[in-house]
Amino acid sequence: MITGAGADRHTDGRTGTGAGTNAGTNAGTGTDAGIGTEHSSTGTEHSGDTGTGRGAGPARRALRALFGRQARLRWVHLVLGGALLMPYWLLSTVLLGSLDPRKGPLLQVLLYFAALAASLPMAAATALVPTVRALEGAAALALCAPARAGEVATGPARSWAARRRTAGWFVLHLAFGGIVSGMTLAGAPFAVMLILRPTGFEELTRFWEDHGVPGPLPGPVLGLALLALVVGTSAGLGGLLARWAPVLLGPTPDERLAAAERRATVLAQRNRLARELHDSVGHALSAVGIQASAAARVLRTDPEFAAEALAAIEETARGAVAELDAVLGLLREEERGEAATAGPTLAGLDDLLRQLARTGVTVDAELAPGLDRLPPGFSREAYRIVQEGLTNVLRHAGPAPARLRVSLAEEWVGIELTSPLDRLRPGRPGGGRGLRGIGERAAALRGDCEAGPTDDGTMWRLAVRLPVGTGGEQR
Repeated sequence: MITGAGADRHTDGRTGTGAGTNAGTNAGTGTDAGIGTEHSSTGTEHSGDTGTGRGAGPARRALRALFGRQARLRWVHLVLGGALLMPYWLLSTVLLGSLDPRKGPLLQVLLYFAALAASLPMAAATALVPTVRALEGAAALALCAPARAGEVATGPARSWAARRRTAGWFVLHLAFGGIVSGMTLAGAPFAVMLILRPTGFEELTRFWEDHGVPGPLPGPVLGLALLALVVGTSAGLGGLLARWAPVLLGPTPDERLAAAERRATVLAQRNRLARELHDSVGHALSAVGIQASAAARVLRTDPEFAAEALAAIEETARGAVAELDAVLGLLREEERGEAATAGPTLAGLDDLLRQLARTGVTVDAELAPGLDRLPPGFSREAYRIVQEGLTNVLRHAGPAPARLRVSLAEEWVGIELTSPLDRLRPGRPGGGRGLRGIGERAAALRGDCEAGPTDDGTMWRLAVRLPVGTGGEQR
């Protein structure tokens, strides 16, 4: 709860964040949108019921709406619009001849307003320049405190639909700014003069008498009323601009769709990198852990076997570093074409099986001929599936025998891996990500995946079917 003077400081604050989505909510909303949010406090509603009576809360809210920090920033935003209007208005006055002193006062005032109307189409034409949306969006976020600020774009207008909406906003900004600037420059000084002349001016006195007003209003009352009109107009027009900013400066439907597609692409790339790191590095670390444990047990009794295990650890680590460098190449965007195609394929399953044999895992492998002729992208994904399946055997069953069968038909590749259930080790709390990664890879290749105990409960079975044609074309 915020009461007293502290409430004035609270509700005038604004918070901002940097989709992003651009996000910039932009961001993003991902859309080159700068992000900032406005919030109002409800603390004064509670404080209005304490101390000074129930009417104090609404009164303070009204004063803040007219004179608070947000209202002052919106007034600056409107004055900026009036300053931007001046070149167009001066050009229009010259073209219309409204500065001719031989015209009467009434006609000259009408021509001034006609010049204002004529200047707005010129301003709209200027706003078709793409960078205008970026400048106006940044100004609106900094000064206008728009509602749903995350939807206000701060990037150039790429399409004609966005440019037309920017032109509409620019016209409103300049028109409202011209009104408020004129009232501020002319009305505020005149109001001060009225306040300083309590008896008023002779011209005003005669005006009241000519119109039959029995008791002319004193100067201070008129001055305060005029100031209230200026302040109220500024607050009202500033609030309208804040409400319309997300509509006119926000992303178009096509921009929202493009931003969503970019976000989906980024998420898919991140998921792919996560799978690559999990499968390659996770397999290497599991193998290294088993080999190091075996070497430590026989270091004194069988130094020759320990040396062989250490050599296997070195080879496994080198291979893992090479695969890790290939994956990180995607993140660094260095040699993207080669990095995206790096990695072992089904043709390298023999090396993987030899590496597992050094950890004590005996794999009875039945590999169909012709695996080396599969599309490279498809073959890499299938290799990762086999690698992760064998890593799960190594991680959960240890050096236990396993059976691997990789079959190749005209349109399908089948992968079947079985291992005994009687030697299972306790898994990590919450489970791992291996089976999930296998399922994601199979789904990306439009295949299917099944994993679980066999009917007799003695074996764990992983079965994956991948369509060769769609997977090869997709990759």
